[in-house]
Amino acid sequence: MSTYSYLLTDLKNTAENDSTEFTEQIPKFIEKTEIRLTKDLDDFGLDSFTTITLTAGNPIVTVPSGTRVVRNVNYTTSASSIKTNLLQRSYEYAIDFWGYASASTGTPRYYARKNNTQIYIVPTPSSTVTGEIQTVSRPASLTSAAPTNYYSEFCYNALFYGCMSEASMFMKSWDTVPLWEQQYKNAVDGLRNQARRTRQDDMESANSPVGGPDTVIQGAN
Repeated sequence: MSTYSYLLTDLKNTAENDSTEFTEQIPKFIEKTEIRLTKDLDDFGLDSFTTITLTAGNPIVTVPSGTRVVRNVNYTTSASSIKTNLLQRSYEYAIDFWGYASASTGTPRYYARKNNTQIYIVPTPSSTVTGEIQTVSRPASLTSAAPTNYYSEFCYNALFYGCMSEASMFMKSWDTVPLWEQQYKNAVDGLRNQARRTRQDDMESANSPVGGPDTVIQGAN
């Protein structure tokens, strides 16, 4: 398990720079790389599940703080323990489908991202129900106070290479930046492939729905 102090030592040894100025900048290298990784990866390890409330007569639901991507929204009625998924649509589709907002209610079917902090539910819920939202957010930042996080434990190479790219730019070592950028890209590509593999069971077969030979190349999309 890689820790904050392990990464600091690794960066200083690789850069051969133990100056006070360089050490003071390392938290910024980490910050920038973590933000970059959150955007570059599509990994289940970044998923969070949060309970939400769909309030009667209110089409607006606030998403958890720090949400970058909404993967799924569902709700459970009080009469059943079965979860019902809402289908994602554009905001324009949602207001065209159910333009009455709180003036008319029904059984929720769709959700749309309204902005970075809210989703819009249509039809507007006729009763208050509990739901669950699956989101992608950045893990708690790696610091001396929080010595490990998802990136340090499961994505260390990508984290390290990204930090070295930032370090090279800080040291004005422009000729080494492409090297570390390529290493970062290779590490991220490997993590993306790993994430792709988790979404496919080895027993799956992408057969044509009309019969005949398989025309789908696994992993092409």
